[in-house]
Amino acid sequence: MFKKIMYSFLCIAIFVFTFSIISLNNTNEKANSIATSAVSLSNKKIGWGIKRAQNNAQPDLGKENLRLLSEYNGIAMGNDKEKIVYLTFDEGYEAGYTTKILDTLKENNVKAAFFITAHYLNTEPNLVKRMIDEGHIVGNHTVNHKSMPNLDDEKLKEEIMKLHTTVYEKYGYEMKYLRPPMGEFSERTLELINSLGYTTTMWSFGYDDWDENKQGREEYGKNKILSNIHNGAIILLHANSVDNSNILDTCIKEIKGMGYEFKTLDEFKR
Repeated sequence: MFKKIMYSFLCIAIFVFTFSIISLNNTNEKANSIATSAVSLSNKKIGWGIKRAQNNAQPDLGKENLRLLSEYNGIAMGNDKEKIVYLTFDEGYEAGYTTKILDTLKENNVKAAFFITAHYLNTEPNLVKRMIDEGHIVGNHTVNHKSMPNLDDEKLKEEIMKLHTTVYEKYGYEMKYLRPPMGEFSERTLELINSLGYTTTMWSFGYDDWDENKQGREEYGKNKILSNIHNGAIILLHANSVDNSNILDTCIKEIKGMGYEFKTLDEFKR
């Protein structure tokens, strides 16, 4: 009898030990799976590209790039059914033209989005305040305008949130749209941007207006903009371009004359 009792206890002990090992392994596998999932996102650098179309049709932004952007709630171009466009400016530094741009927008009753860096905020606080006061969107272009895939998670969060916090403390304004510097991102950075509550905002039209050595080409700029306008266009212009400041009024009026309506990113239609 004693041997039978001891044998039963031994069997139970073996079962409990085996079950514990299996449970521990399952827990470790789950933890490992979560850890692997967290670091498995690709950090392959993607440079935004556009293949222009003819006759004011929507351009090709790259099927895979659009899929990836959409997966993390980013935007680049609205739907092709409605004649709606969205005007955005990148503001890395002030070259003396933003006041005229804001005047033109006000005269034409158009709201735009301005993506600013920390340098812009620190040097032009009154212009940023005017943007906010006049109903424009102020977007995050990061503190130092560095390529996002080159930064680790903590540094990237710092680049985004330090600017976010400063703008909020200064104006009580909370930014929610972010444009990656140089148009460079990766799946990892898209996920991180999304996790911070931001919408990655790319574009479906842009031209070489940022180069201050390529100014004095107003007809070129107008033709580029007007011949490439399309349904759902997110238009990227650089505010350091004197040409843009001079042609903006004409372009807005002609775009409206073509039947398009300017909307804000808050009114974006996928």
